[in-house]
Amino acid sequence: MEILNKRVVVTGAASGIGKALAVEFKNEQAKDVILADLNEDVLKVAEELGYAGFVLNVSKEGEIQKLIAFANEKMNGIDIFCSNAGIGGAFGLLDVTTEDWQNIWDVNFMAHAHVAKHLIPQMLEQGSGYLVNTASAAGLLTQLGAAPYSVTKAAAVSLAEWIKITYGEKGIGVSCLCPQAVKTAMTAQGPGVAGVDGMIEADECAKDVIDAIKKERFLVTPHQEVLEYIKRKTSDYDRWILGMQRLQGRFEEFYEGFKDQ
Repeated sequence: MEILNKRVVVTGAASGIGKALAVEFKNEQAKDVILADLNEDVLKVAEELGYAGFVLNVSKEGEIQKLIAFANEKMNGIDIFCSNAGIGGAFGLLDVTTEDWQNIWDVNFMAHAHVAKHLIPQMLEQGSGYLVNTASAAGLLTQLGAAPYSVTKAAAVSLAEWIKITYGEKGIGVSCLCPQAVKTAMTAQGPGVAGVDGMIEADECAKDVIDAIKKERFLVTPHQEVLEYIKRKTSDYDRWILGMQRLQGRFEEFYEGFKDQ
């Protein structure tokens, strides 16, 4: 899908990857872009870019519906929706509360589900549309030390796959963003194991998303090493798990320090 003159919505747009995506859509001459985030700074960011901002909690289905309605009213439709908001959530597993699980599930997975449920019907009606769901390399490989993050990102990847399989022949494009460490507020305390192949800038990540949309490429892996890791994982699962266990041993000190914060 070409970006020129398209109507776009980006969540998680107050900073990081979301803000970088908004900048890239502007560079690609999108017709209009709406920036949405829980952080009210999104209003200032949107104003600086000449766009409209919208404050919402993506975990709330009703607020997703309000965002879609706002975008439809302002732009007379939506061509591309980047469901980008996400959180790191609680660390570990044994001390994670049910409330912690529900919170990260609602943000990292249900937000994507709510967008798909309420936006795909109108995209089908207009004959085209594109969804970009931000997951993580953790959703393909796992996130050492953080069970809730790993599980919810794996679910996000699975949902994106399902949508592409089910609606890809009906005019709905889907890309799933799965980076390793990106310089954002989430990695401000250090990338941990996600930084094993280096930490990239948010704009590098955003440029790869733009390329994926234009080429209608499903999997977006700004860290190319991830593709090799997937091959290793699927070719010999037990060997891959043993390797991940060894890698975890290298980061035990980091995990202990993180849990103490």
